[in-house]
Amino acid sequence: MVTSSRPRSRTFWARKVHRYLGLFIGVQFIAWTVGGLYFSWTNLDEVHGDHLQAPRPHLRGDVPLVSPGSVLESIRLREPVDSLVGINLAEVLGTPTYRVQYFSGAQRRSQLADATTGSLRTPVGRDEAVRIAQRGFAYPAAVRQVEYLTQDSVGRHHEYRAQPLPAWAISFDHPSRATAYVPAELGVVQRVRADRWRIFDFLWMLHTMDYAGRDNFNNLLLRAFSVLGLLTIGSGFLLFVVTSRPYRRRAQAARQESTRTRITSDAPSASGA
Repeated sequence: MVTSSRPRSRTFWARKVHRYLGLFIGVQFIAWTVGGLYFSWTNLDEVHGDHLQAPRPHLRGDVPLVSPGSVLESIRLREPVDSLVGINLAEVLGTPTYRVQYFSGAQRRSQLADATTGSLRTPVGRDEAVRIAQRGFAYPAAVRQVEYLTQDSVGRHHEYRAQPLPAWAISFDHPSRATAYVPAELGVVQRVRADRWRIFDFLWMLHTMDYAGRDNFNNLLLRAFSVLGLLTIGSGFLLFVVTSRPYRRRAQAARQESTRTRITSDAPSASGA
């Protein structure tokens, strides 16, 4: 007796594909969902720490200022200035200060100068950075830790990545566990990072699947999982169709008709005497 194996149905293959794809990318789907919930339910300004920064003070309108050109001349006496990026006037610890950003060779540089005298000043030191951070922080809080950051100490996962260096990191004894970052050559609170940002940054890494630097939204891993996600959804829709009652009725009727046709064709034809 010969046993014929029936070919696998569409339902079988749809279940198979959907099950294993879901198992493979299910964890990433959870990460995308949790990240999306956090992103949509949090205030982005609070994530960035804007509410933790005090308003920056304004300069008086009657302050006598020297020409920025004299500051540029002082810089040129020290090193060549190939191109000028910009000159900003700001307040640094109560003193009107020019921030000059320029290129010398292939290197971008910044220089602080007293805007009332034109004299160049040295980069911000530890004590000055602490005072700048305390003035720039919106709440009274004790300083818990001070750290000097350089290119070697800031990796691609650091919360102060892709920002001006060297910089001072001043951590406060505050419920938000905030850290203010003061670039030594800018003399301003560049960023304030707190726990909300750290949660956001971690979930963003899971969301983009950029486990190397956290900011590349076009990496191959994310693209591959996006395609697999579409296949998972497509197999789910296919499974819904092939398991629906109308489809099963039509498939059963087609099988019965095929069976009747096969029986009829296999039956011996009657011959006349």
